[in-house]
Amino acid sequence: MKRKFIRVLSVLCTLVVIACAFAPTAAAVSFTNNVATKSESILLVNTDTGQTVYEKEADTKRYPASTTKIMTYIVVIENVDDIENTRVTIKKAVLDKLKGTGSSVANLEAHIGKTMSVKDLLYSMMVPSGNDAAMTLADYVGGGSIDKFVDMMNEKAKELGLKNTHFKNPDGLHDEDHYTTARDMYTMAAYALKLPHFQEITNTTEYYCEGDDEPLTTTNYLIDEWRGGDYYYMYANGIKTGTTDQAGRCLVTSASADGYSYLLVLLKAPYKEGVDEEYYTFTDAANLFRWALTSLELNTVASTKTPVCEQKVKLSWGKDSVLLVPEKNFSAIVPSDYQEKWITVETNVPDEVNAPLDTDTVVGTATIYYQDDKMTEKQKLATVNLVPSEKVELSGFLYVLDVIGTIMKSYWFLVAVGVIVVILVIYYITSKINRKKAKAEKRVKHYRNL
Repeated sequence: MKRKFIRVLSVLCTLVVIACAFAPTAAAVSFTNNVATKSESILLVNTDTGQTVYEKEADTKRYPASTTKIMTYIVVIENVDDIENTRVTIKKAVLDKLKGTGSSVANLEAHIGKTMSVKDLLYSMMVPSGNDAAMTLADYVGGGSIDKFVDMMNEKAKELGLKNTHFKNPDGLHDEDHYTTARDMYTMAAYALKLPHFQEITNTTEYYCEGDDEPLTTTNYLIDEWRGGDYYYMYANGIKTGTTDQAGRCLVTSASADGYSYLLVLLKAPYKEGVDEEYYTFTDAANLFRWALTSLELNTVASTKTPVCEQKVKLSWGKDSVLLVPEKNFSAIVPSDYQEKWITVETNVPDEVNAPLDTDTVVGTATIYYQDDKMTEKQKLATVNLVPSEKVELSGFLYVLDVIGTIMKSYWFLVAVGVIVVILVIYYITSKINRKKAKAEKRVKHYRNL
């Protein structure tokens, strides 16, 4: 029953993610800022509106490292009935696959031959980024086949519409054919955040598995006030770190403050094993969150009370045009020093429309663009429907005249007229010939009478 609920929830989550992706609301505007970032791929999205506010190489393929485990979590949670009471045997053969890989682990070797709950294994995978937990879960859900589990990951990626993502393992160890993009990773994370326990687990800094004396501790210093030091950011929540030589440092995280929420993906920040250098993903994240939370705000950029254009109208007596306004008020995240002159609108409406028109009749669309003084080109904010600002009644008399005119201009009417003309011409010619014949016969009879 619980699995059925989770599957139904997963379907709903998929629909929500797809709907958000194609909804006619906020689009992607990468606002200029003074944040110096080291991550090569960045995507920062306001999750209240679904609007992208900053991006850099968001569609470039990158290696995801352990952020892969977000998809591993998705597949596990959607295929296990009860994570608290389902127990998994820890197999030495599975853990041995990680020997020599330099993997981060959650010390599952201490549990070999024993069982652990799926819940403890999920914490072991997401909090300290245990590859041993990821492999154990993949082996269990895949029915003894990790390759089968990876196939399930790729199927889920297709279901979510991830066009630039492919998995080769459940833990994120480097493989040339294991890749994603910042935009695809955002979609994965946004989906996972709607699934059971994900937020709770990924925002945990310390966790004790059943029977353990030592806690699992997070790899995410951004959310760990005690271990994070200067990297700690009080408004951050979760989600997952990842690091390999080839992937660099990676981070998926979120933050909320003052009624605003953001989800951030950072891929390929500088990293070299053995070199003591800064955790650039944490500094990039904190700086970008500070900028977004202090410099951006929600503002109404298209109002139902402000006309966008004027539309010609036919078939209405005494009214040949009507003003068009947005169907709904449209608000977007914009800089707090936003000026109306930075907004431009391009309309897509027909040359004219016929009455009757109501205030909810969609006549066309308007595309809203943003370009401030620092931008070299305008960027699309949204496309909204346009409706009349008032009702326009139909004139019955003009409607009848229009119908008559339409009929008279129609193809079949012209064909019918042509046929009638031809028939009349034939009738005229035939009549004329018959009259001539009648006259000739009359002359012949007259001569015979003589």
